[in-house]
Amino acid sequence: MKYPIGIQTFKEIREDDYVYVDKTKLVYDLVTQGKYYFLSRPRRFGKSLLVSTLDAYFQGRRDLFQGLAIDSLETKWEQYPVFHFDLSNATYDTPNMLKSKLRRHVSEWEEIYGKAEAEDDDAASRFEVCIKRAYKQTGKKVVILIDEYDAPLVNVIHKPELLEANRETLSGFYKNLKSCDQYIKFAFLTGVTRFGNLSVFSALNNLWDISLWEDYQDICGITEEELHNYFDDDVAQMAEKHRINKEECYNRLKSMYDGYRFCEDGKSIYNPFSLFNALATRRFDYYWFQSGTPTALMLALRDSKLDITEFPGSYVMKERLVNVNSYQSDLTALLYQSGYLTIKDVDSLGYILVDFPNKEVRDGFVNQLVPLYTKYADRKADYLVRVLRQALFDGDTQTFVEEMRAMIAGIKYEFFEETEQAFQFIFYVSCVLIGGKDLRTDAEKRTNRGRMDMAIETPDWVYVIEFKINQSPEVALQQIHDKHYIDPWATDARGKILLGVNFSTEERNIPEVDGWKEERSNS
Repeated sequence: MKYPIGIQTFKEIREDDYVYVDKTKLVYDLVTQGKYYFLSRPRRFGKSLLVSTLDAYFQGRRDLFQGLAIDSLETKWEQYPVFHFDLSNATYDTPNMLKSKLRRHVSEWEEIYGKAEAEDDDAASRFEVCIKRAYKQTGKKVVILIDEYDAPLVNVIHKPELLEANRETLSGFYKNLKSCDQYIKFAFLTGVTRFGNLSVFSALNNLWDISLWEDYQDICGITEEELHNYFDDDVAQMAEKHRINKEECYNRLKSMYDGYRFCEDGKSIYNPFSLFNALATRRFDYYWFQSGTPTALMLALRDSKLDITEFPGSYVMKERLVNVNSYQSDLTALLYQSGYLTIKDVDSLGYILVDFPNKEVRDGFVNQLVPLYTKYADRKADYLVRVLRQALFDGDTQTFVEEMRAMIAGIKYEFFEETEQAFQFIFYVSCVLIGGKDLRTDAEKRTNRGRMDMAIETPDWVYVIEFKINQSPEVALQQIHDKHYIDPWATDARGKILLGVNFSTEERNIPEVDGWKEERSNS
Protein backbone atom coordinates (compact mmCIF):
# COMPACT_ATOMS: atom_id res chain seq x y z
CA MET A 1 0.00 0.00 0.00
CA LYS A 2 0.98 3.61 -0.54
CA TYR A 3 0.50 5.49 2.71
CA PRO A 4 -0.38 9.21 2.51
CA ILE A 5 2.08 10.28 5.20
CA GLY A 6 2.24 14.06 5.18
CA ILE A 7 -0.34 14.23 2.36
CA GLN A 8 -3.56 15.96 3.37
CA THR A 9 -5.16 16.65 -0.01
CA PHE A 10 -8.03 14.35 -0.94
CA LYS A 11 -7.52 14.93 -4.68
CA GLU A 12 -3.85 13.86 -4.54
CA ILE A 13 -4.63 10.80 -2.43
CA ARG A 14 -7.30 9.59 -4.84
CA GLU A 15 -5.52 10.41 -8.09
CA ASP A 16 -2.15 8.97 -6.99
CA ASP A 17 -3.66 5.79 -5.53
CA TYR A 18 -2.76 6.29 -1.88
CA VAL A 19 -4.75 4.31 0.64
CA TYR A 20 -7.92 6.10 1.73
CA VAL A 21 -10.10 4.84 4.57
CA ASP A 22 -13.62 5.65 3.42
CA LYS A 23 -15.26 8.27 5.64
CA THR A 24 -17.59 9.59 2.95
CA LYS A 25 -20.78 8.18 4.48
CA LEU A 26 -20.14 10.50 7.44
CA VAL A 27 -19.31 13.35 5.06
CA TYR A 28 -22.67 12.81 3.34
CA ASP A 29 -24.43 12.88 6.72
CA LEU A 30 -22.73 16.17 7.56
CA VAL A 31 -23.67 17.96 4.37
CA THR A 32 -27.28 16.72 4.30
CA GLN A 33 -28.20 17.06 7.98
CA GLY A 34 -26.81 20.44 8.97
CA LYS A 35 -25.24 23.68 7.86
CA TYR A 36 -22.73 25.03 10.43
CA TYR A 37 -20.27 22.72 12.19
CA PHE A 38 -17.21 22.76 14.43
CA LEU A 39 -14.96 19.75 15.04
CA SER A 40 -12.10 19.56 17.54
CA ARG A 41 -9.49 16.82 17.18
CA PRO A 42 -5.81 16.50 18.19
CA ARG A 43 -3.09 17.43 15.72
CA ARG A 44 -2.13 14.84 13.09
CA PHE A 45 -5.56 13.25 13.30
CA GLY A 46 -6.88 13.85 9.79
CA LYS A 47 -8.74 17.15 10.19
CA SER A 48 -7.10 18.71 7.14
CA LEU A 49 -7.90 15.68 4.99
CA LEU A 50 -11.54 15.88 6.10
CA VAL A 51 -11.70 19.55 5.12
CA SER A 52 -10.07 18.72 1.77
CA THR A 53 -12.64 15.97 1.21
CA LEU A 54 -15.46 18.44 1.83
CA ASP A 55 -13.78 20.84 -0.59
CA ALA A 56 -13.70 18.19 -3.35
CA TYR A 57 -17.34 17.26 -2.68
CA PHE A 58 -18.58 20.84 -2.96
CA GLN A 59 -16.49 21.33 -6.09
CA GLY A 60 -18.67 18.61 -7.61
CA ARG A 61 -15.71 16.28 -8.22
CA ARG A 62 -17.68 13.04 -8.46
CA ASP A 63 -14.77 11.43 -10.32
CA LEU A 64 -12.70 11.52 -7.10
CA PHE A 65 -15.40 9.69 -5.13
CA GLN A 66 -16.00 6.74 -7.46
CA GLY A 67 -16.19 3.50 -5.51
CA LEU A 68 -16.68 5.25 -2.18
CA ALA A 69 -19.82 5.19 -0.05
CA ILE A 70 -20.98 8.67 -1.00
CA ASP A 71 -21.02 7.79 -4.72
CA SER A 72 -24.12 5.65 -4.22
CA LEU A 73 -25.74 8.11 -1.79
CA GLU A 74 -25.44 11.42 -3.63
CA THR A 75 -27.79 11.72 -6.62
CA LYS A 76 -27.12 15.35 -7.55
CA TRP A 77 -23.51 16.47 -7.77
CA GLU A 78 -23.25 20.27 -7.87
CA GLN A 79 -20.41 22.77 -7.83
CA TYR A 80 -20.45 25.61 -5.32
CA PRO A 81 -18.11 28.56 -4.67
CA VAL A 82 -15.74 27.27 -1.98
CA PHE A 83 -13.75 29.54 0.36
CA HIS A 84 -11.10 27.27 1.88
CA PHE A 85 -8.89 28.71 4.62
CA ASP A 86 -5.85 26.92 6.03
CA LEU A 87 -4.60 28.82 9.07
CA SER A 88 -2.11 26.19 10.23
CA ASN A 89 1.01 27.23 8.35
CA ALA A 90 2.05 30.43 10.14
CA THR A 91 3.37 31.40 13.59
CA TYR A 92 1.20 34.53 14.11
CA ASP A 93 3.82 35.85 16.54
CA THR A 94 3.77 39.44 15.28
CA PRO A 95 0.79 41.84 15.48
CA ASN A 96 0.09 42.03 11.73
CA MET A 97 0.80 38.45 10.67
CA LEU A 98 -2.79 37.24 11.07
CA LYS A 99 -4.25 40.25 9.26
CA SER A 100 -1.78 39.75 6.39
CA LYS A 101 -2.67 36.06 6.16
CA LEU A 102 -6.39 36.79 5.95
CA ARG A 103 -5.86 39.56 3.39
CA ARG A 104 -3.87 37.17 1.17
CA HIS A 105 -6.72 34.64 1.24
CA VAL A 106 -9.29 37.30 0.39
CA SER A 107 -7.11 38.69 -2.42
CA GLU A 108 -7.15 35.29 -4.14
CA TRP A 109 -10.93 35.27 -4.17
CA GLU A 110 -11.11 38.89 -5.28
CA GLU A 111 -9.19 37.81 -8.37
CA ILE A 112 -12.13 35.52 -9.16
CA TYR A 113 -15.16 37.49 -7.99
CA GLY A 114 -13.89 41.09 -8.10
CA LYS A 115 -13.11 43.71 -5.49
CA ALA A 116 -15.40 46.06 -3.63
CA GLU A 117 -16.00 49.39 -5.30
CA ALA A 118 -14.54 51.30 -2.36
CA GLU A 119 -11.00 50.48 -1.20
CA ASP A 120 -10.98 48.76 2.16
CA ASP A 121 -7.99 47.10 3.83
CA ASP A 122 -10.12 45.27 6.39
CA ALA A 123 -10.12 41.56 5.53
CA ALA A 124 -13.47 40.94 7.26
CA SER A 125 -15.28 43.56 5.20
CA ARG A 126 -13.64 42.42 1.98
CA PHE A 127 -14.56 38.81 2.74
CA GLU A 128 -18.21 39.81 3.18
CA VAL A 129 -18.12 41.40 -0.26
CA CYS A 130 -16.56 38.26 -1.77
CA ILE A 131 -19.32 36.08 -0.32
CA LYS A 132 -22.06 38.27 -1.76
CA ARG A 133 -20.35 38.63 -5.15
CA ALA A 134 -19.78 34.86 -5.42
CA TYR A 135 -23.46 34.24 -4.74
CA LYS A 136 -24.57 36.89 -7.24
CA GLN A 137 -22.23 35.70 -10.03
CA THR A 138 -22.81 31.94 -9.69
CA GLY A 139 -26.35 31.81 -8.37
CA LYS A 140 -25.09 29.32 -5.78
CA LYS A 141 -24.66 29.77 -2.07
CA VAL A 142 -21.07 29.61 -0.88
CA VAL A 143 -19.20 27.00 1.18
CA ILE A 144 -16.75 28.14 3.88
CA LEU A 145 -14.13 25.70 5.15
CA ILE A 146 -11.70 26.86 7.85
CA ASP A 147 -8.92 24.44 8.81
CA GLU A 148 -7.18 25.00 12.19
CA TYR A 149 -9.30 28.04 13.01
CA ASP A 150 -7.53 28.31 16.39
CA ALA A 151 -3.88 28.29 15.22
CA PRO A 152 -3.58 32.10 15.53
CA LEU A 153 -4.69 31.74 19.17
CA VAL A 154 -2.92 28.53 20.22
CA ASN A 155 0.43 29.73 18.87
CA VAL A 156 0.35 32.87 21.04
CA ILE A 157 -1.70 31.64 23.98
CA HIS A 158 1.18 32.49 26.34
CA LYS A 159 1.31 36.10 25.05
CA PRO A 160 -1.84 37.83 26.41
CA GLU A 161 -1.63 41.04 24.37
CA LEU A 162 -1.07 39.28 21.06
CA LEU A 163 -3.69 36.69 21.97
CA GLU A 164 -6.26 39.42 22.50
CA ALA A 165 -5.33 41.16 19.23
CA ASN A 166 -5.65 37.92 17.24
CA ARG A 167 -8.88 37.04 19.01
CA GLU A 168 -10.40 40.39 18.06
CA THR A 169 -9.31 39.98 14.43
CA LEU A 170 -10.73 36.46 14.17
CA SER A 171 -13.96 37.36 15.94
CA GLY A 172 -14.65 40.12 13.43
CA PHE A 173 -13.77 37.87 10.51
CA TYR A 174 -15.89 34.94 11.66
CA LYS A 175 -18.93 37.15 12.18
CA ASN A 176 -19.49 36.81 8.45
CA LEU A 177 -20.62 33.23 9.02
CA LYS A 178 -23.64 34.63 10.83
CA SER A 179 -24.29 37.96 9.12
CA CYS A 180 -24.09 36.37 5.63
CA ASP A 181 -26.27 33.39 6.50
CA GLN A 182 -28.59 33.85 3.50
CA TYR A 183 -25.62 33.45 1.13
CA ILE A 184 -24.03 30.42 2.82
CA LYS A 185 -24.70 26.79 1.88
CA PHE A 186 -22.37 25.12 4.39
CA ALA A 187 -19.63 26.07 6.86
CA PHE A 188 -17.16 23.82 8.66
CA LEU A 189 -14.43 24.79 11.13
CA THR A 190 -11.77 22.53 12.63
CA GLY A 191 -9.22 23.08 15.34
CA VAL A 192 -7.41 21.47 18.24
CA THR A 193 -8.94 23.64 20.94
CA ARG A 194 -12.32 25.21 21.54
CA PHE A 195 -11.80 28.49 23.35
CA GLY A 196 -14.58 29.32 25.78
CA ASN A 197 -14.36 32.79 27.27
CA LEU A 198 -12.18 34.31 24.55
CA SER A 199 -15.35 35.39 22.69
CA VAL A 200 -14.40 33.80 19.39
CA PHE A 201 -17.43 31.53 19.51
CA SER A 202 -19.76 34.25 20.77
CA ALA A 203 -19.92 35.41 17.16
CA LEU A 204 -20.59 31.83 16.03
CA ASN A 205 -23.38 30.64 18.28
CA ASN A 206 -25.01 29.02 15.26
CA LEU A 207 -22.27 26.33 15.09
CA TRP A 208 -22.96 22.70 15.96
CA ASP A 209 -19.99 21.45 17.94
CA ILE A 210 -19.80 17.77 16.95
CA SER A 211 -16.52 17.09 18.79
CA LEU A 212 -18.20 14.80 21.35
CA TRP A 213 -21.09 13.56 19.19
CA GLU A 214 -21.42 9.81 18.97
CA ASP A 215 -22.53 9.91 15.32
CA TYR A 216 -19.25 11.53 14.23
CA GLN A 217 -16.83 10.03 16.74
CA ASP A 218 -14.81 8.21 14.04
CA ILE A 219 -14.99 10.81 11.26
CA CYS A 220 -11.24 11.23 11.86
CA GLY A 221 -8.92 8.41 12.90
CA ILE A 222 -9.01 4.65 12.32
CA THR A 223 -11.30 2.17 14.08
CA GLU A 224 -10.39 -1.41 14.97
CA GLU A 225 -12.72 -2.67 12.24
CA GLU A 226 -11.10 -0.41 9.64
CA LEU A 227 -7.63 -1.54 10.67
CA HIS A 228 -8.55 -5.19 10.06
CA ASN A 229 -10.52 -4.51 6.86
CA TYR A 230 -7.96 -2.28 5.14
CA PHE A 231 -4.58 -3.28 6.52
CA ASP A 232 -4.63 -6.98 7.41
CA ASP A 233 -2.00 -7.92 4.82
CA ASP A 234 0.36 -5.17 5.94
CA VAL A 235 -0.07 -6.18 9.58
CA ALA A 236 0.83 -9.74 8.59
CA GLN A 237 4.00 -8.49 6.89
CA MET A 238 4.88 -6.37 9.93
CA ALA A 239 4.38 -9.40 12.18
CA GLU A 240 6.66 -11.46 9.96
CA LYS A 241 9.41 -8.85 10.17
CA HIS A 242 9.25 -8.81 13.97
CA ARG A 243 8.97 -12.63 14.16
CA ILE A 244 5.70 -12.52 16.03
CA ASN A 245 2.27 -13.85 15.08
CA LYS A 246 -0.33 -11.53 13.55
CA GLU A 247 -2.49 -11.42 16.67
CA GLU A 248 0.45 -10.23 18.76
CA CYS A 249 1.24 -7.59 16.14
CA TYR A 250 -2.35 -6.32 16.32
CA ASN A 251 -2.05 -6.20 20.11
CA ARG A 252 1.17 -4.19 19.97
CA LEU A 253 -0.32 -1.73 17.48
CA LYS A 254 -3.32 -1.37 19.75
CA SER A 255 -1.26 -0.69 22.89
CA MET A 256 0.90 1.84 21.05
CA TYR A 257 -1.56 3.82 18.91
CA ASP A 258 -5.18 3.00 19.85
CA GLY A 259 -7.25 4.19 22.80
CA TYR A 260 -8.63 7.60 21.79
CA ARG A 261 -12.31 8.11 22.56
CA PHE A 262 -14.35 11.14 21.58
CA CYS A 263 -17.63 10.43 23.34
CA GLU A 264 -18.87 8.56 26.38
CA ASP A 265 -18.90 4.79 25.79
CA GLY A 266 -17.49 5.47 22.34
CA LYS A 267 -15.38 3.48 19.92
CA SER A 268 -11.66 3.18 20.46
CA ILE A 269 -9.82 5.13 17.75
CA TYR A 270 -6.25 4.79 16.40
CA ASN A 271 -4.11 7.83 15.67
CA PRO A 272 -3.88 7.61 11.85
CA PHE A 273 -0.54 9.42 11.59
CA SER A 274 1.24 7.04 13.97
CA LEU A 275 -0.53 3.95 12.63
CA PHE A 276 0.32 4.71 8.99
CA ASN A 277 3.95 5.44 9.86
CA ALA A 278 4.23 2.18 11.79
CA LEU A 279 2.72 0.10 8.96
CA ALA A 280 4.75 1.88 6.28
CA THR A 281 8.08 1.44 8.08
CA ARG A 282 7.09 -1.78 9.92
CA ARG A 283 8.53 -0.29 13.09
CA PHE A 284 6.92 0.39 16.47
CA ASP A 285 8.02 3.94 17.30
CA TYR A 286 6.86 7.24 18.79
CA TYR A 287 5.83 8.97 15.57
CA TRP A 288 3.33 11.47 16.98
CA PHE A 289 5.88 13.00 19.34
CA GLN A 290 8.60 13.01 16.73
CA SER A 291 6.34 15.26 14.63
CA GLY A 292 6.55 18.02 17.24
CA THR A 293 5.15 19.17 20.58
CA PRO A 294 3.18 22.44 20.85
CA THR A 295 5.22 25.17 22.51
CA ALA A 296 2.18 26.57 24.31
CA LEU A 297 1.48 23.22 25.93
CA MET A 298 5.03 22.87 27.26
CA LEU A 299 4.84 26.42 28.64
CA ALA A 300 1.55 25.56 30.34
CA LEU A 301 3.13 22.47 31.88
CA ARG A 302 6.08 24.50 33.07
CA ASP A 303 3.88 27.09 34.75
CA SER A 304 1.18 24.80 36.12
CA LYS A 305 2.88 23.19 39.13
CA LEU A 306 1.72 19.95 37.58
CA ASP A 307 1.20 16.95 39.81
CA ILE A 308 1.61 14.18 37.25
CA THR A 309 0.70 11.51 39.79
CA GLU A 310 -2.82 12.91 40.07
CA PHE A 311 -4.23 14.03 36.73
CA PRO A 312 -4.08 10.78 34.70
CA GLY A 313 -6.88 8.56 35.91
CA SER A 314 -8.96 11.38 37.39
CA TYR A 315 -12.69 12.09 36.95
CA VAL A 316 -13.82 15.47 35.60
CA MET A 317 -17.09 17.05 34.53
CA LYS A 318 -17.80 16.78 30.82
CA GLU A 319 -18.08 20.56 30.54
CA ARG A 320 -14.41 20.89 31.54
CA LEU A 321 -13.35 19.05 28.39
CA VAL A 322 -15.25 21.34 26.02
CA ASN A 323 -13.73 24.79 26.56
CA VAL A 324 -10.29 26.23 27.21
CA ASN A 325 -10.22 29.77 28.57
CA SER A 326 -6.48 30.30 28.88
CA TYR A 327 -3.36 28.20 28.71
CA GLN A 328 -3.11 28.18 32.51
CA SER A 329 -6.76 27.96 33.61
CA ASP A 330 -7.48 24.27 33.08
CA LEU A 331 -4.59 22.02 32.13
CA THR A 332 -6.84 18.94 31.96
CA ALA A 333 -8.96 20.48 29.19
CA LEU A 334 -5.87 21.60 27.30
CA LEU A 335 -4.29 18.15 27.56
CA TYR A 336 -7.53 16.45 26.48
CA GLN A 337 -8.09 18.64 23.44
CA SER A 338 -4.42 18.36 22.48
CA GLY A 339 -4.67 14.56 22.47
CA TYR A 340 -2.58 13.77 25.56
CA LEU A 341 -5.61 12.63 27.55
CA THR A 342 -8.75 10.89 26.36
CA ILE A 343 -12.08 9.59 27.65
CA LYS A 344 -11.74 6.21 29.33
CA ASP A 345 -14.97 5.77 31.28
CA VAL A 346 -18.03 7.54 32.67
CA ASP A 347 -19.34 6.99 36.19
CA SER A 348 -22.97 6.86 37.33
CA LEU A 349 -22.99 10.62 38.01
CA GLY A 350 -21.78 11.50 34.53
CA TYR A 351 -18.20 12.32 35.49
CA ILE A 352 -15.64 11.37 32.85
CA LEU A 353 -12.47 9.42 33.58
CA VAL A 354 -9.56 10.83 31.59
CA ASP A 355 -6.22 9.11 31.09
CA PHE A 356 -3.45 8.63 28.55
CA PRO A 357 -4.86 6.97 25.43
CA ASN A 358 -1.94 4.61 24.78
CA LYS A 359 1.70 3.79 25.37
CA GLU A 360 3.00 6.17 22.69
CA VAL A 361 1.36 9.17 24.34
CA ARG A 362 2.15 8.13 27.91
CA ASP A 363 5.83 7.43 27.29
CA GLY A 364 6.29 10.39 24.98
CA PHE A 365 4.60 12.76 27.39
CA VAL A 366 6.75 11.66 30.30
CA ASN A 367 9.89 11.91 28.16
CA GLN A 368 8.95 15.51 27.40
CA LEU A 369 8.71 16.22 31.12
CA VAL A 370 12.14 14.84 32.02
CA PRO A 371 14.19 17.72 30.55
CA LEU A 372 11.48 20.21 31.59
CA TYR A 373 11.43 19.28 35.28
CA THR A 374 14.93 17.89 35.78
CA LYS A 375 18.50 18.93 35.07
CA TYR A 376 18.97 16.06 32.66
CA ALA A 377 19.13 16.33 28.92
CA ASP A 378 17.39 13.57 26.96
CA ARG A 379 20.56 11.53 26.43
CA LYS A 380 21.53 11.51 30.11
CA ALA A 381 17.98 10.56 31.11
CA ASP A 382 18.09 7.72 28.58
CA TYR A 383 21.36 6.48 30.09
CA LEU A 384 19.90 6.46 33.60
CA VAL A 385 16.83 4.57 32.38
CA ARG A 386 19.02 1.89 30.76
CA VAL A 387 21.00 1.47 33.97
CA LEU A 388 17.79 1.20 36.01
CA ARG A 389 16.36 -1.43 33.68
CA GLN A 390 19.52 -3.51 33.70
CA ALA A 391 19.72 -3.39 37.48
CA LEU A 392 16.15 -4.69 37.71
CA PHE A 393 16.84 -7.52 35.27
CA ASP A 394 19.89 -8.49 37.34
CA GLY A 395 18.14 -8.25 40.73
CA ASP A 396 20.67 -5.54 41.67
CA THR A 397 18.73 -3.41 44.15
CA GLN A 398 21.85 -1.54 45.25
CA THR A 399 22.35 -0.06 41.78
CA PHE A 400 18.62 0.51 41.34
CA VAL A 401 18.37 2.64 44.49
CA GLU A 402 21.59 4.54 43.73
CA GLU A 403 20.32 5.50 40.28
CA MET A 404 16.95 6.50 41.74
CA ARG A 405 18.87 8.77 44.12
CA ALA A 406 20.66 10.30 41.12
CA MET A 407 17.37 10.99 39.32
CA ILE A 408 15.82 12.54 42.44
CA ALA A 409 18.89 14.75 42.87
CA GLY A 410 18.36 16.06 39.35
CA ILE A 411 14.87 17.46 39.97
CA LYS A 412 14.33 21.18 39.57
CA TYR A 413 12.62 21.75 42.90
CA GLU A 414 11.45 25.24 41.93
CA PHE A 415 8.62 23.58 40.01
CA PHE A 416 7.30 21.81 43.11
CA GLU A 417 5.66 23.45 46.09
CA GLU A 418 6.51 20.50 48.33
CA THR A 419 9.44 18.09 48.35
CA GLU A 420 6.93 15.23 48.62
CA GLN A 421 5.52 16.30 45.26
CA ALA A 422 8.98 16.11 43.73
CA PHE A 423 9.49 12.61 45.10
CA GLN A 424 6.12 11.45 43.76
CA PHE A 425 6.95 12.99 40.39
CA ILE A 426 10.25 11.14 39.95
CA PHE A 427 8.73 7.91 41.26
CA TYR A 428 5.94 8.10 38.69
CA VAL A 429 8.23 9.16 35.84
CA SER A 430 10.68 6.37 36.63
CA CYS A 431 7.87 3.84 36.62
CA VAL A 432 6.74 4.94 33.16
CA LEU A 433 10.21 5.24 31.64
CA ILE A 434 11.64 1.91 32.73
CA GLY A 435 8.64 -0.10 31.51
CA GLY A 436 8.80 -1.81 28.15
CA LYS A 437 9.71 -5.10 26.53
CA ASP A 438 10.15 -7.89 29.12
CA LEU A 439 9.71 -5.39 31.96
CA ARG A 440 6.28 -4.49 33.28
CA THR A 441 5.70 -1.70 35.77
CA ASP A 442 2.56 -0.68 37.65
CA ALA A 443 2.26 2.48 39.71
CA GLU A 444 -0.37 2.55 42.46
CA LYS A 445 -1.29 -1.07 41.66
CA ARG A 446 -4.60 -2.02 43.25
CA THR A 447 -5.07 -5.19 45.29
CA ASN A 448 -7.97 -6.38 47.44
CA ARG A 449 -6.06 -5.01 50.48
CA GLY A 450 -5.18 -1.57 49.10
CA ARG A 451 -2.72 0.07 46.71
CA MET A 452 0.95 -0.79 46.53
CA ASP A 453 3.22 2.02 45.37
CA MET A 454 5.02 0.10 42.66
CA ALA A 455 5.15 -3.41 41.22
CA ILE A 456 7.81 -4.39 38.68
CA GLU A 457 8.07 -7.68 36.84
CA THR A 458 11.03 -8.99 34.84
CA PRO A 459 11.47 -12.52 33.41
CA ASP A 460 13.31 -13.57 36.62
CA TRP A 461 12.09 -11.23 39.35
CA VAL A 462 8.96 -9.72 40.88
CA TYR A 463 9.53 -6.48 42.82
CA VAL A 464 7.02 -5.03 45.25
CA ILE A 465 8.14 -1.55 46.32
CA GLU A 466 6.65 0.67 48.98
CA PHE A 467 7.77 4.28 49.51
CA LYS A 468 7.51 6.25 52.74
CA ILE A 469 8.27 9.87 53.57
CA ASN A 470 10.26 10.60 56.74
CA GLN A 471 9.76 7.05 58.02
CA SER A 472 11.98 4.02 58.20
CA PRO A 473 12.21 1.49 55.36
CA GLU A 474 11.16 -1.14 57.89
CA VAL A 475 7.76 0.59 58.14
CA ALA A 476 7.43 0.32 54.37
CA LEU A 477 8.30 -3.38 54.43
CA GLN A 478 5.85 -4.01 57.23
CA GLN A 479 3.06 -2.47 55.16
CA ILE A 480 3.90 -4.84 52.29
CA HIS A 481 3.50 -7.77 54.71
CA ASP A 482 0.41 -6.41 56.49
CA LYS A 483 -1.41 -5.71 53.23
CA HIS A 484 -0.24 -8.98 51.60
CA TYR A 485 0.89 -7.10 48.51
CA ILE A 486 2.92 -10.10 47.32
CA ASP A 487 -0.10 -12.43 47.25
CA PRO A 488 -0.91 -11.94 43.52
CA TRP A 489 2.42 -13.69 42.78
CA ALA A 490 2.19 -16.34 45.51
CA THR A 491 2.36 -19.23 43.02
CA ASP A 492 4.80 -17.47 40.67
CA ALA A 493 8.12 -19.30 40.29
CA ARG A 494 10.14 -16.10 39.92
CA GLY A 495 12.22 -14.68 42.75
CA LYS A 496 10.50 -12.08 44.93
CA ILE A 497 12.11 -8.86 46.15
CA LEU A 498 10.29 -6.71 48.69
CA LEU A 499 11.80 -3.23 48.80
CA GLY A 500 11.06 -0.54 51.38
CA VAL A 501 12.30 2.96 50.55
CA ASN A 502 12.27 6.15 52.65
CA PHE A 503 12.40 9.70 51.32
CA SER A 504 13.81 12.36 53.65
CA THR A 505 12.34 15.83 53.15
CA GLU A 506 15.34 17.27 55.00
CA GLU A 507 17.85 15.68 52.63
CA ARG A 508 15.43 15.90 49.68
CA ASN A 509 16.39 12.40 48.67
CA ILE A 510 16.66 8.79 49.76
CA PRO A 511 19.20 8.81 52.63
CA GLU A 512 22.46 7.01 51.96
CA VAL A 513 22.29 5.41 55.40
CA ASP A 514 19.14 3.47 56.30
CA GLY A 515 17.31 4.84 53.28
CA TRP A 516 16.17 1.47 51.98
CA LYS A 517 15.90 -2.19 52.91
CA GLU A 518 15.05 -5.36 51.00
CA GLU A 519 13.77 -8.86 51.66
CA ARG A 520 14.11 -11.74 49.19
CA SER A 521 12.43 -15.07 48.72
CA ASN A 522 12.06 -17.69 46.00
CA SER A 523 8.44 -18.50 46.77
